[in-house]
Amino acid sequence: MVQYHRLIIHHGRKEERFRVSVEEVGSSKRAKQKFLSFLFLSILSCCFIISPYLFGFSALSLLDSFIRENEALSSYEPALAHVCSEVSNGTICCDRTGLRSDICVMKGDVRTDSATSSLFLFTSTNNTTNPEKIKPYTRKWETSVMDTVQELNLITKSSNRSSDRVCDVYHDVPAVFFSTGGYTGNVYHEFNDGIIPLFITSQHYKKKVVFVIVEYHDWWEMKYGDIVSQLTDYPLVDFSGDSRTHCFKEATVGLRIHDELTVNSTLMSHGNKTIVDFRNVLDRAYSHRIQSLVQEETETTTTTHDLKKKPKLVILSRNGSRAILNEDLLVKLAEETGFVVEVLRPDKRTEMPKIYRSMNSSDVMIGVHGAAMTHFLFLKPKTVFIQIVPLGTDWAAETYYGEPAKKLGLKYIGYKIMPQESSLYGEYGKDDPVIRDPDSLNDKGWEYTKKIYLQGQNVKLDLRRFRETLARSYDFSIRKRVREEVPNLFVS
Repeated sequence: MVQYHRLIIHHGRKEERFRVSVEEVGSSKRAKQKFLSFLFLSILSCCFIISPYLFGFSALSLLDSFIRENEALSSYEPALAHVCSEVSNGTICCDRTGLRSDICVMKGDVRTDSATSSLFLFTSTNNTTNPEKIKPYTRKWETSVMDTVQELNLITKSSNRSSDRVCDVYHDVPAVFFSTGGYTGNVYHEFNDGIIPLFITSQHYKKKVVFVIVEYHDWWEMKYGDIVSQLTDYPLVDFSGDSRTHCFKEATVGLRIHDELTVNSTLMSHGNKTIVDFRNVLDRAYSHRIQSLVQEETETTTTTHDLKKKPKLVILSRNGSRAILNEDLLVKLAEETGFVVEVLRPDKRTEMPKIYRSMNSSDVMIGVHGAAMTHFLFLKPKTVFIQIVPLGTDWAAETYYGEPAKKLGLKYIGYKIMPQESSLYGEYGKDDPVIRDPDSLNDKGWEYTKKIYLQGQNVKLDLRRFRETLARSYDFSIRKRVREEVPNLFVS
């Protein structure tokens, strides 16, 4: 389950109202604009001092959320250069300006000591600096999960040949240290908090880099080894499980992250890379295994020419909460519309290349909002992505999947269900705030959102209403195929 208590989240709707109210005051009383601005700033300043005592957490969190949004927006402005982009030999530089993660760079004689969770930088001078501490995970602002992440000590020491730790393994390429703890185990967080930031941080090394994993898991390497092999030519190092002293000339501790499931080209210090470049990495990572899968299927099945001509629609099916209760009827309707339909039910044991192949070969993908929507990254640009948006999930659906999908070049359609299409309608009734005003429930906090809208809701599609979305998607897919087959007839 995606964790919603994020950088700028719970009060996204309130922040918008807050800004509107300020604008309305300014426009209606322009003659007193300067006075009101001064008064507003004065009141705002006072609120920071007295609000915890007078109004409690919710009032303060609204103000804090508003400030954080402005900080977040400014943080994504194109930077001329990363802090610590140039580090002198024998020094440690830490960039703690990011809202999502810290990054430290060590240059010189770097040696690991897993027993004390430390990295030592040995220097020939006595000018040692204060030790640094860092948790190499990309959810810096979220203290509840960061409290569970292993902390590393970065220590500068004067070299003393007789007592220095002896290098058991010497590497002639840089290292990147990162954690696979935190929310690892959820596919959204595995890509958003780990795999994509790893690409952002390491791609400029052109595979000449060693990845050292804090809180290493065998299953993680098995699951994502194909992708990792496209980013490094070297075996992974299990920081805690490998007691040997590994020595490097340079080490980056922590990962850079831009936004939800995306790569911001203006923030890439080495080359103009985008999320499409990341997807190209996925293509290369899974190509060999997919060829084997195709060969296996060719030997056991026969696909008719007519089926090959039809657009393919994949339904990412859910079990438990947020399931499509009339999924069988949806399949029938999609087939009547003209699609070849595949219902995909991935679990933790499903090979990633198999999921990738299904998505990569599809024309349309349908799924209900949830972590599995992360698989939109496996769709080719210009593919139709229909996200069914249950009650109470509008903001999260758009922020975590809708906007990133558009950046990948997908034809994104957010199908916001009507109250009658939610199982909550029969449980609570049309006049209950759960149905009538979901935002008021979300404003009470993450636990309400999780219990009611994520864990307690299923969807029964109004197929007469959804038919139009399917028809539009079918027409778009057919037009796209024609353009691809006869490109000279169309202006790109």
